[in-house]
Amino acid sequence: MRQTALFFLYLLGCLFLAALLTWPLIQTGWIDQAPQKVMGRLAQVLILAGLWPLLRTAGVANRTGLGYGAPRGGFLRALGLGWLMGLAILTLLALALVGLGVRVPNPTDLDRLAPKATQALVGGVLVALLEETFFRGAMYAAITRYAGALSAIFWTALLYALLHFMRPRGLPDGVIYDWSGNWQIFLSTFTSPWQWRNLDSFAALALVGVFLGLVRRRTGHIGWCIGLHAGWVFVIQVTRHLTVESNSAPLAWLTGDYDGVIGWLAAGWIGALAVGLAWPPHRTTSS
Repeated sequence: MRQTALFFLYLLGCLFLAALLTWPLIQTGWIDQAPQKVMGRLAQVLILAGLWPLLRTAGVANRTGLGYGAPRGGFLRALGLGWLMGLAILTLLALALVGLGVRVPNPTDLDRLAPKATQALVGGVLVALLEETFFRGAMYAAITRYAGALSAIFWTALLYALLHFMRPRGLPDGVIYDWSGNWQIFLSTFTSPWQWRNLDSFAALALVGVFLGLVRRRTGHIGWCIGLHAGWVFVIQVTRHLTVESNSAPLAWLTGDYDGVIGWLAAGWIGALAVGLAWPPHRTTSS
């Protein structure tokens, strides 16, 4: 639990420090952005700035600890194959959503498909690189060392899902942004994960984390994890560009409010894949 708490407290500390800095920074008048956006960006900067000391403290400041211990050629091949597999997994989900009428084709945006796909490809790789290095790389290795792989899979999946909803929210209409409002924004960060309407998307993201953790356990590195994650982000972004939600569809409940793609159907699909990957039990390649 000590290693798990280290990562949880690190992220919480970065967010708290970002909240402390947001108020004086806004008062300078240098930044013309909503306070919640400033707070969120500051938190991201602080997380990146303190990452190396965190990794050294956790004892994973090396290639193997970060999940890059595989030979370069094999790692890149796994990344590429993982991207194709991620593409296939989420494309099946997207086609199912269209077939069920949950999402409806929107051909008017076809003329902007190429730049959107390029943006989704590059953005997906960057997001996957950062998140997988942190969760299935450093955090997984640190927890596995003391508590075993199953504990690492559970805690990395839980924190991974939580962070997708832990975002500072804007103040309600009519509420003035002052020192008190600044901390109201900070506290709003912790409300979304526990809202009932987010349960479906939270469950889907948690099972995504479990699946990626199982992949990390089986392969011993994060090449496949980065590829899968990047492929999923690509499909989600392109799907949202080419289709729109049909809130009146009888099966609209199969997707959540998070991005209109993941939800109960995604949770069931990824959960089934995770079960297939976990059974029968196998020996871990490496931690």
